Amino acid sequence: MEECSVKTPLGIAKITGDVNGIMSVSILNKTDTISTIIPELLEDCVFQLNEYFNGERERFSLKLNAKGTVFQQRVWEALLTIPFGETRSYLQLSKQLGDVKAIRAVANANGKNPLWIIVPCHRVIGSDGNLTGYAGGLHRKKWLLEHESPYKQQSLF
Repeated sequence: MEECSVKTPLGIAKITGDVNGIMSVSILNKTDTISTIIPELLEDCVFQLNEYFNGERERFSLKLNAKGTVFQQRVWEALLTIPFGETRSYLQLSKQLGDVKAIRAVANANGKNPLWIIVPCHRVIGSDGNLTGYAGGLHRKKWLLEHESPYKQQSLF
């Protein structure tokens, strides 16, 4: 397994992966040493994350190797269907997965997503439109949704 830590506008992201794909991308809530050498297996992930933050990428095309239960995998696959710049509620995801009553399980699986940004769990909001729990912190979720919004706020000056 290879790993590296890279700087993003939202803090230091730690990336891990192996020959089977990217295993995790997580935002750290502490200062970590930024990697001076990016392992070859992770170079494309770092490149695509940089493109995303620079506003040049809306979808990732990486080989993924996240570990989770069958249900978690289904939820993470459903998250990948949420288009850039759009949101879905936990209820909508539950319906998409065929079980309206699974809303808490869907929310739990969403919270265990190991692939920050790449599998866009930040695009899931409450049914009332409010931002709800986010492992990376609600301030990051808000930033990501604003970053992806087609309605960019223009500066007057």
